Formats: sequence, structure tokens, C-alpha cells
Amino acid sequence: MLTKKQLDLLEFIHKRVQRDGVPPSFDEMKDALDLRSKSGIHRLITALEERGFIRRLAHRARAIEIVKLPESMGGVPSAPTKGFTPRVIDGPHPSPTQPANILPEEVILHAREIPVMGKIAAGVPIEAISHVDHHVAVPGQMISTGGNHYALEVKGDSMIEAGINDGDVVIIREGRTADNGDIVVALVEDQEATLKRFHHNGRSIALEAANPAYETRVYPEDKVKVQGKLVGLIRTY
Repeated sequence: MLTKKQLDLLEFIHKRVQRDGVPPSFDEMKDALDLRSKSGIHRLITALEERGFIRRLAHRARAIEIVKLPESMGGVPSAPTKGFTPRVIDGPHPSPTQPANILPEEVILHAREIPVMGKIAAGVPIEAISHVDHHVAVPGQMISTGGNHYALEVKGDSMIEAGINDGDVVIIREGRTADNGDIVVALVEDQEATLKRFHHNGRSIALEAANPAYETRVYPEDKVKVQGKLVGLIRTY
């Protein structure tokens, strides 16, 4: 999912390539989107590249190639990417005489309680989490067998484009390894914990936000420890 600014920029680049055969300059992009500086364009370009819509080609001026377009611009729907995608678990609906805030008995019977370990930052890393705050009931479909699970309350908005909002409760399967693209709880320098998308490249690990307002943070691989992978999400309205 793209933000309005990202979509506006992609559309502007696409139209200019179709018209002139070459993408616009960064100054032209800045003026077209009415931004104050080219740094904002750099962030939008990086976000579009990370999401696979464009590719920057090395050693060439105005070296931007459009790889795909979103459905709103006539593009083909993308195949699901590896990693977490929020999903709704359907359950029995309450009858007209049943209060909406009371779960049906069959849902309650299949729920499991897991510990809520406190808050996790979806933004700048916060202090590491190591205590049980309370417990939360989770639908059994959300928890895989053969693993320990815990929950964390999200603070911050850096993962909003992955469908994770401030105040959500995320369900984490405990583990020490992750694949590129997984959303993980990462412990940075044994002091701070954060929720980010994981990328391991050589001897470094990048922790990537899902919000162009936040920079991707890169650390030496020995400074980051995976604490678990995201497997579910609970939102209260």
C-alpha cells in the first residue's frame, strides 16, 4: 500500500517517462509534489524502491526505471510478499439477542492466554522488555503449535504501512532466527527492543520501518538479536 505522496510521485514519474522517454529530475519531482527540499523526494524514491515499484540504475543520470504499477494505475495485482500480512480470522457472529462485546462460547473455548510483555516501539527503539505485564486471550488459529508465544503493545507509527498501528497488540512467536522480509522483535545492543522488518546482508542487519518518515537503521550483525517473529495482531476499537 502506498501513501498519497508516494503514489503521486510514481504517477508523475510514469507520465514523464511515457512522454519524454526519461524520468524527471529531482528538482522537477520536488516542484511537482510541492516539497520544500529534495530530501523529501529521496525518502519517497527510497520507499518506492523498497516496495518494488521502481529501480535505480547505477552510474546513469536520472537512472530510475519503473518496475511495476499499482492496481489504481492499471498495474497487475502483486503476488503476496514474504513476511507478515495482517489477516482477519472469521468466527461465529453474535446473534441479535447476544451482546456484541461477549464472545460466543465456541470462540472462548478455542482461545489461549499468552503473556503481554509490555510495550514495543514501532519507531525509535525503546528499553528492552523482560517482564510480564498481564495476559491476553488469543484465538487458537493465531498460534502455531510447537512454539512459545507472547504479546506486545505497539507504541509508535513506523509500521503503519504493514497494517500495524499505535496501540495494536502484536502476537510474537519466540525464536532467534528470521528470514529476510520477516517482521521481528529485534533487541539492539542488548538494551533496546523494536518491531521492524528484518534484512540480513553480509555482516550487517537492516531494521526497516514501514513508514517513509522513518529511516532504515543498519547495525553490525553482532549488535542485533532476533527475539521472535510476528504471527498475528489484535486491534481494539
